[in-house]
Amino acid sequence: MKKWSVIAILAVAQFVMILDGTVMNVSISTVAKDLGTSITGMQTAITLFALTMAAFMLTGGKLGEIWGHKRAFTIGSMIYGSGSLITAAAPSLGVLLFGWSLVEGLGAVLVIPAIASLAAANYSGKDRVAAFSLIGAATGLAAAVGPIIGGFVTTYLSWRYVFAAETLIMIVVLLVSGRIADAKVSKGVKLDIPSVVLSATGMILVVFGALQSRSWGWIQPLGAPEVNGQAITPLGISVVAYLILLGVLVLKLFYDRQVRLESENKQPLLKVSMLKIGVLRSGLTVLTVQYFTVASVFFIVPVYLQTILGYDALQTGLKLIPLSIGLLIFTLVGSRRSTVMPPRRIVRAGQLAMAFGALLILGSINTELKGTMFWLGMFGLGAGFGLLASQLGNVTMSAVDKSDTGQVGGLQGTFQNLGQSFGTAVAGSIFILTLTSGFTAAVQNSQSLTEQAKTTITQQAQSGVGIVSQQQAEQYVLDQGGTQATAQEISDLYVSSQLESLRTTLAIIFFGLILSLILSAKLPSKMPKIV
Repeated sequence: MKKWSVIAILAVAQFVMILDGTVMNVSISTVAKDLGTSITGMQTAITLFALTMAAFMLTGGKLGEIWGHKRAFTIGSMIYGSGSLITAAAPSLGVLLFGWSLVEGLGAVLVIPAIASLAAANYSGKDRVAAFSLIGAATGLAAAVGPIIGGFVTTYLSWRYVFAAETLIMIVVLLVSGRIADAKVSKGVKLDIPSVVLSATGMILVVFGALQSRSWGWIQPLGAPEVNGQAITPLGISVVAYLILLGVLVLKLFYDRQVRLESENKQPLLKVSMLKIGVLRSGLTVLTVQYFTVASVFFIVPVYLQTILGYDALQTGLKLIPLSIGLLIFTLVGSRRSTVMPPRRIVRAGQLAMAFGALLILGSINTELKGTMFWLGMFGLGAGFGLLASQLGNVTMSAVDKSDTGQVGGLQGTFQNLGQSFGTAVAGSIFILTLTSGFTAAVQNSQSLTEQAKTTITQQAQSGVGIVSQQQAEQYVLDQGGTQATAQEISDLYVSSQLESLRTTLAIIFFGLILSLILSAKLPSKMPKIV
C-alpha cells in the first residue's frame, strides 16, 4: 500500500480540482440569490473559471518545468486553497469572480500539470498505467458525486461549506505531500513572456466573444456595447464576430512564434511539434468534446430544473443521479480494462455511449424532464464520460517521451478547460438566443394577444430573454399592466420556448459527439508502451 500513497495524494488533489465546477452548477440558483446576481451572472463566473485555467494552463506547466513540478504543486495548492476560502466568504458576485474564477483558477493551472508529471515521475511500467487510470477515476468520481455533495450541502447547510472544506483538504494535501518524489528538473528552462501574452489573449478573446454572444448575437447584432450612446456594430455585424476572429488571429501568431522558437532551438511555451503526433491530437480532440458536452449538460439541465420546475440544489443533484451512477461504474470498469484492452476500443465505446445518451435525452424532453428514456439517456452520458475519463490521460501521456509529460499535462488542462468554458458559454448562448427567437415567434403567432401587447413584449425581448421562472415571467406581464389571462399565456409560451431551446442545445451536443468520432481515428489500437 505504501507505494500507492503518492498517487492517493495526487488523486485527492485531482478530485478537488474537478469537484468545484459540478458543485457550482447544481447550486447555481441558490448562489445567485445569495450574491444578489442572476443566472447570467453565474454563467459568467462558471465560464471565467474554466477560461482562467484554459488561458494559463500552458504557463502553469512551463513554470513546473522551471521551478520543479513538486514546488509548482505546493504553490498551486496554497493558491487554490486561498481562493476556496475567499469563495466561501464571498459577499457578492465580484468577490466570487476574484476568489473562484481567478484565484482558484490560477492555483489549478499549477496543480493540474504537476499532477500528471509527478505521477509519471513516481511510477513506471504497469504501475504508471494504473496511476494514470486512478487519476482518471478520481476525475470521474468527482464529477459523479459532486452534484450530490453540492446539492445536499447547499440545501441543508450552505454552498459555502463546500469551498471551506476544500481549503481544509488542500491543507491536508500540503501536509502529506512530502512523500511525493519530484520529477527531474531541466536546467536552463525559461518562460517566454510574449508567448504567454499571446496564448492568454487569444483564448480570452475567443471565449469572451462566445460568452457575449448571448447578449450581442453571433453575426446579426442583438444588443451591442455602446460608446457615448452609440452602439458598436461595425458594418452592421455583431462585435462578437470580430472578437472571435481577432482571437483566432492572435492564436495563429502564438502558434507561429512557437514554431519559430522551436526551429531556432530556443524555448517555446508549447512544443508544437508534439501536435503532429496523431495519437496526442486525437486524444486532445476527444477530451475537448467530452468536456464541452458535460459542461453544456451540467449548465442547461440544472438551470431548467431550478428556474422552471423550482427544484432546489439537492433535488437537482438527485435528478442527475443516473448520470453519476453511469459515470462512477464505467470509470471503474474502464480503469480495470485499461491494462488488457486497447484504448481505442474503450474510448470509442465511451463516445458512442455519450452520443446515444444525448440522443435519448433529446428524444425524451418534456416539461417535467422525467421518464425511463431520460433516465437511460443520463446514464448513457455518464457511462461514456466515465470510460473516456479512465483512458484519455493515459492515451495522451503515452504518446510522448517522459520528459514531455509536464507539457502534455498543460495541454490536457488547456483543452479540457477550453471545452468546459466553451460548453458553458456556447450552450448558454444558444439556449438564450433560441429562447429569444422562439418566444418572440410564439408571441407574434398568438391569437389572443393584442397587437399592442405583441409589439411591447417583442421589443422588450429583442435584447435577449432572461432565464427566469414561469412565475417570474407571469409576474412581469402583470407588472406591465397585462391581464391575468395574458400573463398566463405569456408564461406558458415562455416555458414551451425553454423546452425548444433545450432541444436545440442538445441536438448541437449530439452532432458534436458524432463529429468527435470521426476526429479520433488516430487513437492507438494497441496497448500503449509506457516505461
